[in-house]
Amino acid sequence: MKYKRSKLEEMGLDFAVIIVQLHDFLFNTIREYTISKQIVKSGTSIGANIAEAQGAQSDADFIAKLHISLKEARETEYWIELLLRSNKISQELYDFLINHLDPLISYIILTLKKRKASLKTP
Repeated sequence: MKYKRSKLEEMGLDFAVIIVQLHDFLFNTIREYTISKQIVKSGTSIGANIAEAQGAQSDADFIAKLHISLKEARETEYWIELLLRSNKISQELYDFLINHLDPLISYIILTLKKRKASLKTP
């Protein structure tokens, strides 16, 4: 039986695929080596930490992993902005990336809020 991923896990994995493709474009097409390496690390780490959270040993561990995921998402957002401002990507590609990252960030925050609220309920 195949493991069924949560919506958050799917979103993280889908975004990681986009980031791997972006890395390939940056590295192979425009020969941008430094930022491409940084963004592939942070961008794929988002989903990896979400996946790790699913196997958390406790609620505190789950929350900690999602916080790391959120930090990685914010870092990825920084690299995407830097790519735009340094004219490495078009506004259209920037918009595409942000339109995939923003909902992921929002869903991570929503999941964190729900989990923290459930801990307060007796």
